[in-house]
Amino acid sequence: MGHPVGLKCVLCGEEYKPGSVEYTCPACGLDGTLDVLYDYKEAARTLTADALAGRERSLWRYGELLPIADDANIPRLSVGWTPLYDCPEVAREYDVGRLMIKDDGRNPTGSLKDRASAVGVARALETGQRTVACASTGNAASSLSGFAAVAGLRSFIFVPEKAPVAKITQLLVYGANVVLVRGDYADAFNLATAAIDRYGWYNRNCAINPYLVEGKKTCAMEMAEQCGWDVPDTVFIAVGDGCCISGLYKGFYDLKLAGLIERIPRIVGVQAEGARPIHDAFKSGADRVAFGPADTVADSISVGAPRNWAKALRAVRESVGDMTVVSDSEILSAIPEMARRTGVFGEPAGAAAFAGFRRMAREGRMGRDEKVAVVVTGNGLKDIDSAKKAVGTPMVSAPDLEDFNRQLERSGLQC
Repeated sequence: MGHPVGLKCVLCGEEYKPGSVEYTCPACGLDGTLDVLYDYKEAARTLTADALAGRERSLWRYGELLPIADDANIPRLSVGWTPLYDCPEVAREYDVGRLMIKDDGRNPTGSLKDRASAVGVARALETGQRTVACASTGNAASSLSGFAAVAGLRSFIFVPEKAPVAKITQLLVYGANVVLVRGDYADAFNLATAAIDRYGWYNRNCAINPYLVEGKKTCAMEMAEQCGWDVPDTVFIAVGDGCCISGLYKGFYDLKLAGLIERIPRIVGVQAEGARPIHDAFKSGADRVAFGPADTVADSISVGAPRNWAKALRAVRESVGDMTVVSDSEILSAIPEMARRTGVFGEPAGAAAFAGFRRMAREGRMGRDEKVAVVVTGNGLKDIDSAKKAVGTPMVSAPDLEDFNRQLERSGLQC
């Protein structure tokens, strides 16, 4: 397994030895998120394409670049190696060279966040913690509750009171201690942070704990390997707190330093019109992100106070990428289109990435030979109520063929 050699602040550049700091930069406070650094030359000795061919198909195949020293602490749920689907018909429709869909809704609890929780729970065990906690709009919460359960850890989860019922139910099924916070994600985050500080729990919040991004980066590593190390030209991903897009950049960055890929793809972040602070900071060239309210049907990215804004901006800028915003109606219409055209049913945040690709393609902002990947971060069953808004109602018939025939005529369907 891997052995980090340092931690580096994304704001001031100060470096720390592993173990001397667990979360954020002491000089920069909560905004000073840290990068986990490795001995990339040493990792490259054993992390080779030939070696990977014989390894377990999970995120742990990239162990040389993961911050876990003892594989005995790895949770037994299988995470990663989610499918990357080629979608040639959709690529032709939107006039790009190739379109691929990375379906991370296939992870154990249904979202990309399982990658972070797997690493987070392993780190908690390595540091001797017995209770883990986080704030979440839903997916990180259900993910942590599942991984804590299989590891025998207690979990405390703070979520906005309006989180989708399916996600809250997942938490309760896994046995988490669930706190519904009256307010938005920022309120849940602030309460969780205060509780974690008071009671000494292990902090699973990805924007605070640098080791969680190390799990998320494996999504990028898998895409690179599944493409035969010829990475996409552009990768689209939805952006809320900024952790998933940060993970993509870190994954490609680490692979490049380890000599497995030659370049980092252009990364495009997609935000909802009602929750766009990182987009606005990027477009204006600002050095910081202005926090504000958030209101979007895509609960997983309904974040007006993104805590990992610095890494998110870096991911887009350093990859020479871009950002775009999509409306709630665009997000909802993308759910059935993506499902019917690619077979992947994504929750609103996952569909937002496809909606962002669709908008930029229609605006002529994509190259005709461009190889594009879209990351779907969560399964559509996470938020059925939103999906129902995007589709029609079913036909109702008596158990009688003549009545069924009448319903067919009324619907206008042809048989």
